[in-house]
Amino acid sequence: MPRFSSTGRSAVPEQLGFPGMPQRLFVCTPSKLGSFIDCPRRYRYAYVDRPTPPKGPPWGHNSLGASVHTALKNWFDLPADRRRPGVLPTLLKATWVREGYRDVEQEREAWRAALAWLDGYLAGLDPAFEPVGVERTVAARTAVLALSGRTDRIDARVTPDGRRELVIVDYKTGRSGADPDDARGSQALALYAFAAEKVFHAPCHRVELHHLPSGTIAAHEHTDESLARQVRRAEDTAGDIMAAEAALAGGADPDEAFPTAPGRLCSWCDFRAVCPAGATAEPKDPWSAVESTLRTDPAPRPRPAGD
Repeated sequence: MPRFSSTGRSAVPEQLGFPGMPQRLFVCTPSKLGSFIDCPRRYRYAYVDRPTPPKGPPWGHNSLGASVHTALKNWFDLPADRRRPGVLPTLLKATWVREGYRDVEQEREAWRAALAWLDGYLAGLDPAFEPVGVERTVAARTAVLALSGRTDRIDARVTPDGRRELVIVDYKTGRSGADPDDARGSQALALYAFAAEKVFHAPCHRVELHHLPSGTIAAHEHTDESLARQVRRAEDTAGDIMAAEAALAGGADPDEAFPTAPGRLCSWCDFRAVCPAGATAEPKDPWSAVESTLRTDPAPRPRPAGD
């Protein structure tokens, strides 16, 4: 039976161990691991402290991204003969999240922009194209991790030498585009590829970032070795998290067990108002990132292919 040690607002289960028992796996998602990498204090606020500290107001860019992602999911849920440009306004209206915008005028501008992104992006896809998975959860275990995560899309492609291989596709709607270094360095995409290969029993090495505002694609071809490196990095992070949680359970000061990592992300942190370090960062309005995105006028780029 687990014991619980409480320090301040935190209550962390302490797993009792016995000789010969297998090591307890760390249950996680790529975003959970990424939260600790970005800032251990933010991780503590989100995943350890109970009750969870109050968050700031909703972010407009999160609302915009969620709306577009769900509209794309619903597009693929339609029968192929109904996947026509005329359905896009209905799909987007049905999924639209209204929180975080400056005012009605900005929200309408964002809606028009999102509709244009969807129209341009889907014009490059064969309506009959069927991904292997859309908003699909994949999972895998290692000696340390019980990993799961939900991918935006998983495609099946045929390589030049005739092999079938899976591809992880991740949608982006922010102001900045993506480049191959972003795809190469993304631990989340690599972990999705690792897990997808386990779930579908098919090779999965290619990961792609599809930036809808510009119509660009940033891709990287992983090797078995590079995927293994990303998995080891994830295991190392999990080890650091478990050590911090064990220290907290043993009576360590919460702020020392989970220190801050001050930087530009502090201005965008949901917990900025309750974090002493974050409170000194320049505050951002909930609609700031949307405003920057709408001011950017990316040049048209080649559209994605769906084969």
